[in-house]
Amino acid sequence: MLAASLGEIAACAVRVPTEVIKQRAQARQEASSAAVLRAILARRKEQGHGMLGVWRELYRGWGITVAREVPFTMIQFPLWEALKRWQVRRQGRVDGTATAGESAAFGAISGAVAAGLTTPLDVLKTRLMLAREKISIMVLARSILAESGPRAFFAGIGPRIGWISAGGAIFLGSYQWCSNMLRMEPTG
Repeated sequence: MLAASLGEIAACAVRVPTEVIKQRAQARQEASSAAVLRAILARRKEQGHGMLGVWRELYRGWGITVAREVPFTMIQFPLWEALKRWQVRRQGRVDGTATAGESAAFGAISGAVAAGLTTPLDVLKTRLMLAREKISIMVLARSILAESGPRAFFAGIGPRIGWISAGGAIFLGSYQWCSNMLRMEPTG
């Protein structure tokens, strides 16, 4: 879990700025991704914050993204491993290895559970990245709760579970297939 969490934190160094730009382009805050980047560069320059301001704007949502990714990882991978172990024991396999198909199914299930449980953090991340001005996570959370109620924290849960389940099945099923292939003894 520690290695996966550290990997997620490192991945956020690339993921967060691209997410900020992508989401703002999708929300049509500017005409294109390039226009979003130009607007970030211009707005921060105008406000006299220089490159530090640009950095802060591009990494807006870093903390909440990490706060989403680490629990996600800490739910998905142990659950996936536990489901595989359960299946191997249930089947009475002596080699202790799950099939790629089982791993894919359990990857989808563990991804769905992790996605569902971390959706409120994803909603906060998205709203924080799309905000015109910097806002604290707690102020944002209280605002969402007051304006839209607790259900708003689960907006988009269906599509999020769907794409993460599919990704979990493909990624973890492929991983298991490769792992199983590498473990095979050469014949002849």
